[in-house]
Amino acid sequence: MILYCDEHIVVVNKPAGIPVHRSRMVNDDKIFLIDQVRVLVDGPLHLIHRLDRATSGVLLIGRNSEVAGTLGRQFMQRGVEKIYLAVCRGWPEQTGEIDYPLPGVRENSERKPALTRWRRLATVEVPIAISRYPQQRYALVEISPETGRYRQIRRHFGHLHHPLIGDTSHGRSEHNRLFKQYYSSHRLLLHAQKLTFDHPVNAKRMSIEAPLDAEFSGVLDHFGWTEPSA
Repeated sequence: MILYCDEHIVVVNKPAGIPVHRSRMVNDDKIFLIDQVRVLVDGPLHLIHRLDRATSGVLLIGRNSEVAGTLGRQFMQRGVEKIYLAVCRGWPEQTGEIDYPLPGVRENSERKPALTRWRRLATVEVPIAISRYPQQRYALVEISPETGRYRQIRRHFGHLHHPLIGDTSHGRSEHNRLFKQYYSSHRLLLHAQKLTFDHPVNAKRMSIEAPLDAEFSGVLDHFGWTEPSA
């Protein structure tokens, strides 16, 4: 789970399906990531950013309030580079971006600017019928969100009509069922692969990568896709 640790920061590989911490929206779970990290790391822990319960990958944690403030400002000033891997329905353009304002947790809340860029890495067409279509197309994409709105990547790809596989809120249930039945994939196929930031004390530029779990890797193996290096 721990990818990097020193006296100032901890970087972990968050598993899919585990909420980061207790909140108003998530309060009925018995397991929270921050509690698991506290078992492994002594002292106070300050979450710098969040990942959805369903999303896996790199998560950055500060070990004191001063470090947390420094890292928080990096995120606010867009000094942190984030790279995600995802599998989506259909074949999006080879490269592209979507600049589409998004609301907060509540759909009727104020919309704020949100920008997501992507690069298509691989494609596949499978001979499995859904409705009137005898074959289905899917793609592996590398995604770089420039902003950090609530469920930004999931919402943006849903808006593009290329929903992420395994997304039960913004995706397509028939495609999610196909991946469960044929590829034993029961999770959201969205992974925070790499985080690049300045160390809060010595200012050294750091890049931390998180490997895919067995379920996500199994999908790539089935399609003959190789896990790309971020």
